[in-house]
Amino acid sequence: MNQRDTYLAILRHGGVIACPTETLFGLLADALNPRAVARVFAIKRRRAQDPIAVLVSSIEMASTLVTAFSDLAFSLAERHWPGPLTLVMRAREGLPSQLLRDGKIGLRIPGPCPAFDLVKAFGGPLTATSANLASRPSAWTDRQVSETIGPELDAVVPGRAPGGAPSTVVDVTQTTIRIIRQGAIEI
Repeated sequence: MNQRDTYLAILRHGGVIACPTETLFGLLADALNPRAVARVFAIKRRRAQDPIAVLVSSIEMASTLVTAFSDLAFSLAERHWPGPLTLVMRAREGLPSQLLRDGKIGLRIPGPCPAFDLVKAFGGPLTATSANLASRPSAWTDRQVSETIGPELDAVVPGRAPGGAPSTVVDVTQTTIRIIRQGAIEI
């Protein structure tokens, strides 16, 4: 079994891995598995009311997680995906509650990086939150992750993320864009 297959097996069995994204190291887990998502919260020591965004590999996959993909959302996705833009949309019913706030979910297709390769090979959505303790500095190397939360993880994908700003987060549930967090992409 090659390393990618090992990571995929871990994810399919509810595990949590740290992996470089196109910005920072992220914690990846099966976003449709409530126990896996709960583990991500426990590892980060994140407050339950702070939702976790989700990585998808395509607009089609994103569409399965939301009630509708508005023209505004589609326009932004076409322009900035793959890349560090998280679109907040109305979530479909039945998703783990930890992913949601006010019935909304944040989705993005990461740019070229190991996290994109894994979400594509996994075939389903994965959590997308920084690999660090809540309110602590984000990690951009496997060593930083290993030194802080490594013992609680099932695996750490070796490598280095570019660092810099996290993804830009925008709410597209209305007719105009509402910027929640200005990040790597100027909107």
